[in-house]
Amino acid sequence: MLKKLTFEDLCSNCDPSLLEFETTDQLEPISDIIGQQRAIRAMEFGLKITKKGYNIFISGPTGTGKTTYARLAVSKAAKEKSVPEDIVYVFNFAKPEKPTALFLRAGMGYELTKDMEKLVNEVKREIHRVFDDESFEVQRQEIVEKYQKKSAEIFEKLDEQAKAEGFIIQRSPQGFITVPLKEGKPMSQEEFDSLSEEERKEIEEKGRGLQPKLDEALRRARMVDKEAREELMKLERKVALDAVNPLFEEVISKYAEFEGVVNYLKEVKDDMIKNLAALKQVTRDKTEEINEFTAIFTQGIPKEEFLTRYRVNLFVDNRNTKGAPVIIETNPTYYNLFGKIEGKASFGTVVTDFTMIKSGAVHRARGGYLIIQAEDLFKDPFAWDTLKRTLKNGEARIENIGEQYRVIPTVSLKPQPIPVDVKVILIGPSLYYYLLNEYDEDFKKLFKIRVDFDVEMEKTKENLKNYAAFICHICKNDGLLHFDKEAVAKVIDYSSRLAEDKTKLSTRFNDIVELLYEASTWAEIEGSDLVKKQHVIKAIEEKAYRSNRVEEKLLKMIEKGEIIVEVSGQKVGQVNGLSVLDVGDYTFGQPSRITATTYLGDAGVVNIEREVKLSGKIHEKAVLILSGFLGEKYAKDMPLALSASITFEQNYGGVEGDSATCAELIALLSSISGIPVRQDIAITGSLDQHGNVQPVGGVTHKIEGFYHACKIKGLTGTQGVVIPSKNIDNLMLKEEVLEAVKEGKFHIFCAETIDDVIEIMTEMKAEEFHQKVKEALKNLAEKAKEFFDGE
Repeated sequence: MLKKLTFEDLCSNCDPSLLEFETTDQLEPISDIIGQQRAIRAMEFGLKITKKGYNIFISGPTGTGKTTYARLAVSKAAKEKSVPEDIVYVFNFAKPEKPTALFLRAGMGYELTKDMEKLVNEVKREIHRVFDDESFEVQRQEIVEKYQKKSAEIFEKLDEQAKAEGFIIQRSPQGFITVPLKEGKPMSQEEFDSLSEEERKEIEEKGRGLQPKLDEALRRARMVDKEAREELMKLERKVALDAVNPLFEEVISKYAEFEGVVNYLKEVKDDMIKNLAALKQVTRDKTEEINEFTAIFTQGIPKEEFLTRYRVNLFVDNRNTKGAPVIIETNPTYYNLFGKIEGKASFGTVVTDFTMIKSGAVHRARGGYLIIQAEDLFKDPFAWDTLKRTLKNGEARIENIGEQYRVIPTVSLKPQPIPVDVKVILIGPSLYYYLLNEYDEDFKKLFKIRVDFDVEMEKTKENLKNYAAFICHICKNDGLLHFDKEAVAKVIDYSSRLAEDKTKLSTRFNDIVELLYEASTWAEIEGSDLVKKQHVIKAIEEKAYRSNRVEEKLLKMIEKGEIIVEVSGQKVGQVNGLSVLDVGDYTFGQPSRITATTYLGDAGVVNIEREVKLSGKIHEKAVLILSGFLGEKYAKDMPLALSASITFEQNYGGVEGDSATCAELIALLSSISGIPVRQDIAITGSLDQHGNVQPVGGVTHKIEGFYHACKIKGLTGTQGVVIPSKNIDNLMLKEEVLEAVKEGKFHIFCAETIDDVIEIMTEMKAEEFHQKVKEALKNLAEKAKEFFDGE
């Protein structure tokens, strides 16, 4: 049944008298999310369950407060959990390329770092002190003298044996040599050459006989030298151990509960003693000269880098963490999530060590929560797969990306993997959830909790109260002027308009907060100490003005006749349809001239937009529904000998949706029957094959779009719009349109069937109209038969 809507049907503004306060300053602020009971229940359960795979995906439209709620809910849950361990990386003395991870109670990782720095400095001082002490030098000299004496005795005995044979032992750059004696003095080369051949052979024979004794003496001397070295080394190690043991015992006792740390400290002590010579050198400004008995080399380790092995890399520091960590990674690249091994330039190459291992968000969130925006995560080609692998395996490996793609493997650091127990919260649009759920098998196993945010909530008394408390929270938290109750009521009306339903409130809190900011600013500009209704209206109007340039240009084109829209009179085969245009931050309605032509043939209904590829799939379906309606309504007892074309005139950007189905059918039936239809009434509404009018979206914007066109062309008092009856609750019209309706200058009708639309558009009874259409179709069929029979 066709119904003309009254002023009361067109909106449902909030009555300020229902608000039990004068200003928001009198309210208790509420920061919790409101109107999202389903999401809250899912989130609370997801945060409590600790089983593997129960990570969380928060889905929903932008601006519904997903990120804010995630931060609040996770922070609240984190307070009830214990602080996780600190993690440090230390040098692996057995396998330097595989740094070792140690785990300590929160705060003790930092302490170990400082304790090791202090320990190394104290060891350096003690080593310097004991080896410069007089008592050590005395002991050292005793050993040196003892073995020098042994060495001297060996060579004295060798000298005696050589003299007995007429030779003397001399040291040369080539080693020890035997020199013959003449009259008790070493023979010169000239004297040797002047001897007879027989005498020279005799001397050479005797010299060769001494060689085994010389070799034996040298062997024994080397053994003495070796024994000297070993005894000196034992002395140095004993002195060093006696000096550093008390220092190490003090640190070991402090970390006795951590077995890994104790073992590491013991390895540090053993390594220091093993590399005592290098340690001695770094305790001095200049390297001391080392004689033949004490020459111990440092295997090419640079002085400034040697002590690096005793440093502690504080990988994860939880000393200031309260409860479980909550990490919000705003730039979730591979390295920011999973850490990296840095390097530094050195002599034309890049070098690294375990102190350059840097943690990622996954490591810092260990034992707690990691919040990531899905859209940002998927921008990095390596991040998603690595995150899944980390969650599946329960451990995080620190690997630079380049290592995985080298043609030839190179030696690099491979830090010990870190076991991770982290709950990941991904935040993203619902489309991401559906795509991942459909095409990524791992996603279903790893993200079993969906927290789904809605864009609207019921307009109940409780929610109105919560909305006002939310406004109070924003005012107090962000330093805005407080709102009086009429201003709050206007904000609530704006919320219902955003929801496109007078029985609902929008949960797009980003848009609401923007309105609060701007209304407060306009109040400040005016010098008011409160935000009032006019300031909210001003903020809404100014926000629209900043974005409605395209709408105004299109209205100007309609006014000039560049876009042809007729808002008076009657036309055959022409109807004003309504569409909604979205230009990013602004949405508005626009009338569209729909025309149809019919002629003899059997092509059926031809959608011109489809033929030129300007029609979306939903619109194509709608046109096919028209064919179904024609067949069901008019072709049960005769064939349809019809060719018809239908199009949106002056449309160059494409058509999508089925909201113009009613208008297209009226244009088509008008063309078939030759009956003119009203141009001062625009139509919006979908249609099924049986002629029932179905609801559509954007009905408020569509009505306002046609109203503005009529206003520009001149209001006649007969103009209006036909909408589906099921769209009445979606009406939240602007004050200007409401006033025009109230004054009888503009009219809104609702229809349940296509017959209701026919009656208002043709001012004929539906039965009469259908009869004329059927007669016209029958006439076409007869003409088609005559034509083919004539052939």
